[in-house]
Amino acid sequence: MIDITGVLDPNAKTSSGDKISLHKQLVERLQQAILSGRLPADTRLSSSRTLATELGVSRNTVVLAYEHLAAEGYIIADQQGTKVASLSAQSARIRSVKKAQTTPVTLAKRWHDLADSKPTSDIKQASLTPGMPALDHFPIAAWRRSLERTTKQLHRQSLLSHEPLGVPALKQSIANHLHIARGVKCEPNQIVITAGAQQALDLCLALITNPEETVWIEDPCYFGAKSALNIRGLTVVSIPVDKEGIDAANATQATHTHPPKLIFTTPAHQYPTGAVLSVARRLALIEYAQKIGAWIIEDDYDGDFRHFGSPIASMQGLIEDAPVIYIGSFSKTLFPALRIGFMVLPKNLMTQARPILETMLSSGNQLQQLALADFMTSGEFGRHLGRMRRVYRERQKVLKAALVQYFPQDWILGGSAGMHLTLTLSADLNDTSIAEEANRQGIGVTALSTYYSNTPAKRHGLVIGYGYTDKEKIIQSIATLAKIIQAHSSH
Repeated sequence: MIDITGVLDPNAKTSSGDKISLHKQLVERLQQAILSGRLPADTRLSSSRTLATELGVSRNTVVLAYEHLAAEGYIIADQQGTKVASLSAQSARIRSVKKAQTTPVTLAKRWHDLADSKPTSDIKQASLTPGMPALDHFPIAAWRRSLERTTKQLHRQSLLSHEPLGVPALKQSIANHLHIARGVKCEPNQIVITAGAQQALDLCLALITNPEETVWIEDPCYFGAKSALNIRGLTVVSIPVDKEGIDAANATQATHTHPPKLIFTTPAHQYPTGAVLSVARRLALIEYAQKIGAWIIEDDYDGDFRHFGSPIASMQGLIEDAPVIYIGSFSKTLFPALRIGFMVLPKNLMTQARPILETMLSSGNQLQQLALADFMTSGEFGRHLGRMRRVYRERQKVLKAALVQYFPQDWILGGSAGMHLTLTLSADLNDTSIAEEANRQGIGVTALSTYYSNTPAKRHGLVIGYGYTDKEKIIQSIATLAKIIQAHSSH
């Protein structure tokens, strides 16, 4: 018989500190011996009584191990005892296959295109990473109380409830907030709860577009939007952005032969330039969409954080029954791990889409949805937004002051809202290399050029977040960043 009689450790533990039973240790040892070929096919194993004596364990431990291995097909029991199944020979053949003969990994071309266009230097939790909220100011105690209240209200019947489009209490809370804070006109039954804004966008595309249809995006544009469009095989037309946002008037002249089925825009705070889409352009875009039968997706990713003047109202609420799908999430207003987003569909679209969405969605995390509804109705959400506006306004002020110590004022884009600023650089500077070097030093900026689709319109620069870090760290990080840019300028 082969030697598998090494001592089993009664105190063995996993890396997480969980104790490993003797039965499990024996199962794993025999599995490895069989798969490695040390126990060849048809090898007769010791009886349970004999092996138990050799290992110094109870016979029941060995019996349980043998039963487990037999259930998984590692061993076979017959009238003569227990023997190793033939899979050990199969395992040996697999191991003998040369590396050159393994199946090559060839992803679909669309994924290579996305990998080539993805912005580099997207480091999470670095000091100046764009889009990261001030987690040090999040009211964890209040959130915990909402979770506890929700948990106390659970009953057996609620464990069976299924709300594929989201729990009604949360949809009501979101509708109330959007009406007051963002000027969105909707009923709760027009809202669909999703696993983040990205899923909301994916669902919109699945509902209203077909492969090869034309869609417009802003140029530059958020990578997540571009990826969702490209994956679905749509014809993407990039429309340049200026200080008033997407220029729809020029776009309609240039693309009249291929009108869009869908227009994606971030009107309250264009990402990444920070431009605010003017009211005149909003109305023109809505009028154009109505004329050609197109839909507009309004991604309001950080519209709750307006730093100067009153909040910019949504496009969705400008015109009654506008062909606008409004998308938002709580990843920036609360915390990224929450993974709760939503979309507001026009009534006529919701009527058609509801049966499809109820089939496609399962609306998970219903306990968290109920807790979020409690967090909003208790007033904690509104108070938190008020605190965050003050925090981000002060941090942006510090970031701007730090930047103007090293760069001209007119190189800085944005500032009216959100949690990032964009520093433009001269075209002869490689912003991708600068961002990579900055991120090796823990700064976390992204290269502006990577957000562009059209080479002639491409600008170089850095997208700089200020939500995640305190004022002193912002000043230190900008000083380091300025040195990196200066080093690249002298090359």
